Amino acid sequence: MPRIVYVAFGDADRQFAKSLVPNGFELVEVKAGSAELRDAMPEAEYLVGLGDRSMDDAFYARAKKLKLVQLLSAGYDRCDIEAARRAAVPICNNGGANSVAVAEHTLMLMLAVCRRLIWQHQNVSGGRWRGNNWQDKHIYELEGKMLGIIGLGTIGKKVARLAQAFDMNVIYFDVQRLNEAQEDAVGARFRLFDEVLQQSDIVSLHVPLLPSTRHFISTRELRLMQKHAYLVNTCRGPVIDEPALIAALSDGTIAGAGLDVFDTEPPPADNQLFGMENVVLTAHLAGPTWENRAKRYRNAFDNVLRVHRGQPPNWVIPELQPT
Repeated sequence: MPRIVYVAFGDADRQFAKSLVPNGFELVEVKAGSAELRDAMPEAEYLVGLGDRSMDDAFYARAKKLKLVQLLSAGYDRCDIEAARRAAVPICNNGGANSVAVAEHTLMLMLAVCRRLIWQHQNVSGGRWRGNNWQDKHIYELEGKMLGIIGLGTIGKKVARLAQAFDMNVIYFDVQRLNEAQEDAVGARFRLFDEVLQQSDIVSLHVPLLPSTRHFISTRELRLMQKHAYLVNTCRGPVIDEPALIAALSDGTIAGAGLDVFDTEPPPADNQLFGMENVVLTAHLAGPTWENRAKRYRNAFDNVLRVHRGQPPNWVIPELQPT
């Protein structure tokens, strides 16, 4: 039987994998970076799991039958893309399986920072019904605000559509610009990168982590933003220069931030973001929901079946797509 090597990462996900594995395929469960993974690869035709930094040239040299690396995540920054290219093995992400979850989480962070949700919760739970000097707090509505989306891929488009429910105005920057009909469909209008930063009340980041996007939001970019603006990040932590962000949040360069991701994960206990009242933080949990676990495995095994039938895989990462 054709072998699918599955890198497991939790009992619940294991149940979904076993229930959806295609008939006639052998599913071999291993741990990331383990000896079992290494030993399973010579007979593996498909690998399903998360990106693993141990998947280098030596890894692919052992996996001579490998036809597909199918990720369960949207991000692929843990993958050795050049090693995969040299081995001529496509890497595919999860086909937008978590896009609804991340888009909803993005709107949740926008609401949480604009309505000072954590501050309100702490006041009530601490016995202060309205808190102290609530009149001096800036609490904002989303209606009529300018939302700037940087990276209008699958998730960015969903965020743009959800924003319409709040009557927000949406502008975006992406290296792959949409045509006018596509912009009409998502309710967004193109602006240059600096324009998005300068004109937006909320800037939301939805880009992959690449050499070109690492710390691409730093001191200069934060100073372009308006003082009342908020920054939301649900993609990858290192796209923001974290010390620069901490400085901007401390000196009033921007009003606040909603962050699901950090430069280092897990962040150290002394991370200065933890003590700031103008941030809302979550633990890289925008993507995982009960609903999208099945979607991820359904997409993964569908792609396995496509390749097994001799068809090209879906969702090949941009760097490995044929030119």
